[in-house]
Amino acid sequence: MQASTLNLSVDALNSGSPATQAFARYDDSQAGKSVYIGENHSLVARDELALYRSFPTKSGNFNGVGKSSFKFTRDVSVPGVDATTTITSPLIIEVRVSAPVGVSDALILEHRQRALALLDDDAIMVPLNTQLSV
Repeated sequence: MQASTLNLSVDALNSGSPATQAFARYDDSQAGKSVYIGENHSLVARDELALYRSFPTKSGNFNGVGKSSFKFTRDVSVPGVDATTTITSPLIIEVRVSAPVGVSDALILEHRQRALALLDDDAIMVPLNTQLSV
């Protein structure tokens, strides 16, 4: 089980100056899922981090694949189509890992670092996220 509070070092502006953002355990009543809430969470606006897991299923001579993922959800206000209204909608960032049983910790680490490098590269991510440029 993860800690009751997860402290993340977040460089919100990607400027080299990280600050700690704390997420407190909120709900762990569902099998394979734990939900944490951030300081901006309220009953009308989510600021959540969810952790998920699926255990491997053995098939024949293959030990299966363990799956884990996390999802950040934050409700944000955006202009409506008519520009006179404001709509609340979730901003979601989700990362999934599917690792065959027996793969080395070093190889999983390398692939996590690849994901971090991509997420941290504004030259790639800004056009991808804001212009849907692929």
